[in-house]
Amino acid sequence: MRCMCRECGTYMVQADDASLGCICPECFNRCRDCLGTDSVMSREELAAMKDDPAAAALFFARREEE
Repeated sequence: MRCMCRECGTYMVQADDASLGCICPECFNRCRDCLGTDSVMSREELAAMKDDPAAAALFFARREEE
């Protein structure tokens, strides 16, 4: 996944260090948004979410500006 930096708009790259997430090559902002919940789910758990309206709202909600 390629994310855009919330600070400067540059495409971020995966950090190649001990910290999980991405880092902006321009302003060095770090982000973990694309990592989701930091939890592992089974195929069955993921499949069960497809009919859950709360899960759909969570995944497709627009992130509010901070």
